[in-house]
Amino acid sequence: MRTSQRVKRISVGLALMISLFLGISGLAATINTQPPSKPKSKRVTETARARRRMHRMVRSHAAVRSPQARSLHPRRHRYYERFYASSFVTSDVTEGDVTTGEDPVVRQSAIDALGNMNGTVLAVEPTSGRILAMVNQKLALSSGAQPCSTIKLSVALAALSEGLISKETEIRLGGRSRMNLTEALARSNNAYFEALGRQLGFEKVSYYAHQYGLGELAGYDISGEHVGTYPDEVIPEKLGGVGKMCSFGEGISMTPLQLGGMVAAIANGGTLYYLQHPRSPEEVASFQPRIKRHLDIAPLIPEISDGMAGAVSYGTARSVRLNFNEEEILGKTGTCSRAGTRFGWFASYANTNAGRVVLVVFLEGGRPTYGPKAAEIAGRIYRNLYDHDFFVAKPLAPASTASANTVLSTQ
Repeated sequence: MRTSQRVKRISVGLALMISLFLGISGLAATINTQPPSKPKSKRVTETARARRRMHRMVRSHAAVRSPQARSLHPRRHRYYERFYASSFVTSDVTEGDVTTGEDPVVRQSAIDALGNMNGTVLAVEPTSGRILAMVNQKLALSSGAQPCSTIKLSVALAALSEGLISKETEIRLGGRSRMNLTEALARSNNAYFEALGRQLGFEKVSYYAHQYGLGELAGYDISGEHVGTYPDEVIPEKLGGVGKMCSFGEGISMTPLQLGGMVAAIANGGTLYYLQHPRSPEEVASFQPRIKRHLDIAPLIPEISDGMAGAVSYGTARSVRLNFNEEEILGKTGTCSRAGTRFGWFASYANTNAGRVVLVVFLEGGRPTYGPKAAEIAGRIYRNLYDHDFFVAKPLAPASTASANTVLSTQ
């Protein structure tokens, strides 16, 4: 019995050796020592599919990690800007504000709307240049910040003054894309205003910007006001040149008072007033407007009004309408950042026959800070003013009937 088992084992081993030898030599011969079995099913289970899928993923990741694959398929990294400033404050930003000559209703409306956001609100009477309220005066009177897309108002007026465009003139933006001034203002299109800036050139852009009050003090005898900066020459091309100056305000520092003065001139038909901040009830009673200069923009204002109204009704400033729809508001937003701080601007005016007011909301901080947020705050202010009957016609005050003095500026 044992001998037969040994013989059987030897025969099986010889058979295996012969099979191996024939396979190596390339001969098509096989020796099967096992009984025939049933054919396996071709059905692939979900586990098997998952295993194959994982195997393919592992191989693909291994290939991407190889130097050859990295050169053929470079990785794409999404850029996330880091902000180091806070959009919110824990202290009272109104501490130290001079308020005895301000309109108490306007001031309280602005304070309530601003809340704990890190920013400032400037309210101006466009027909006289009187500052009705200035919340967080330390920030409002500081050296300012990059104007972001609010600079597009100045560029639009410059291009209209030079006859380069009308509000219906379409500019090619690339491919088959075209846009006119109304849509460009409403949507805050950067490519449109970069093209305008290149057509105008730095000299004309700079000339009109200074005419509208940039690069000079906006206030008259306002203690602590800074002038901001406007460059004497175009910024380098590596920073975007005149195109970026006209779309983002690159290289420019604008103050809330300068923006408020320019928008007030748009709202009143072309008179650039010195902004005055009364410091007592006596100064309010004896207030007289002071004209800095008359701007030849009256025929151009209808050309930009549709775009400013469009920004509020369907464009970048439509967040105004979250809180206020009763009156027509015209405005322009701006959002940009520098050195870890984000800026949010919104300048606007209520297009009414009574209670006309220009509002400038300026915010600085981190990711929650941007132009539409500033527009939302402005909407709250308009709502507060409306609820306090600010837009109801009132008897004319003596200051409103006083003749305005023209003051030649050496600033």
